[in-house]
Amino acid sequence: MKTSDFWFDLPEELIAQTPIEPRNHSRMLCMNGDTGELKHKHFYDLTQMLQAGDTLILNDSRVLPARLYGVKEHTGAAIEFLLLEQHQKDVWEILVRPGKKAKTGVRFVFGDGLLVAEILETIDGGNRLVKFTYPEGENFYTILEKIGQMPLPPYITKRLEDKERYQTVYSKELGSAAAPTAGLHFTKDMMQELRDKGVNIGYVTLHVGLGTFRPVKVDNVNDHHMHSEHYHMPQETVDLINCTKANGHRVIGVGTTACRTVESVATKFGGVLQADDGYTDIFIYPGYDFKVLDCLITNFHLPESTLIMLVSAFAGYNHILNAYKVAVEEKYRFFSFGDCMFLTKCNGDTKNGLE
Repeated sequence: MKTSDFWFDLPEELIAQTPIEPRNHSRMLCMNGDTGELKHKHFYDLTQMLQAGDTLILNDSRVLPARLYGVKEHTGAAIEFLLLEQHQKDVWEILVRPGKKAKTGVRFVFGDGLLVAEILETIDGGNRLVKFTYPEGENFYTILEKIGQMPLPPYITKRLEDKERYQTVYSKELGSAAAPTAGLHFTKDMMQELRDKGVNIGYVTLHVGLGTFRPVKVDNVNDHHMHSEHYHMPQETVDLINCTKANGHRVIGVGTTACRTVESVATKFGGVLQADDGYTDIFIYPGYDFKVLDCLITNFHLPESTLIMLVSAFAGYNHILNAYKVAVEEKYRFFSFGDCMFLTKCNGDTKNGLE
């Protein structure tokens, strides 16, 4: 199976630069995973498509406003930090630009002194370890929410006026480097409508890493290694999924992150779900046997990405590539701020001749 098998042509003007208002007015391409049949709908139609007893699984991770703009102490030279990973309390691994200014011992100031960072050392790949200090009584994450900028994907070039538009309305657990974008289409009113109809809503947490934007650089899909991401599967959600299955209803994953969480846990425990907290580097591509989900809501993904491989595994390689071709022809909006798909699982061969 070649990475190039997952290529498709995408005109640049179809890459959404701004989110749709209101959130649930995005378009939704619905596909039957067994037949490949397509229907054109809008996200607000989901309330009619789901039935009482069905269960939505949402990722409640919240994006860290991890991009900081500041100045070098004493000189005032401009600097940009991107927080990558917390190593210990107030000590973070960061990407810094321009790197030549960030020597060990040098201090930088952010938010008019709300946050001060000292470079501790340079580590692998040129990243830095820094220690942050801030006024007593303040909270680091509260300061970040005040002065940090969203780490928008590289293909979004327009400045985001409202930071909350890159958060889901149900986000709670701070820690992602990117939004679980399939959830951006929900409004609070729509979620209440679904609950009123008898649709269950369960939550998992998977903190999306920056690796989600890294391209697949190997020719053979099997040679690719996924980045590791932290997840949490609560007992309440395990019970909800098991009850839904036992009653013959559908489990619908909202986004590839929710999908990877439930499938990681099911794989770890031999097909059975258990409450769990850990890290996953699960790589799902055609030929994978899904253990939990019946349906998947997901945005349109980049060519040759691990995410288009995942949706091909779920709904069939040929079906997905045809759906993407139709989506381009019909001028659907792509990627993080774009439109979405509603997929039912393909119960047959998803490789379609891919080796």
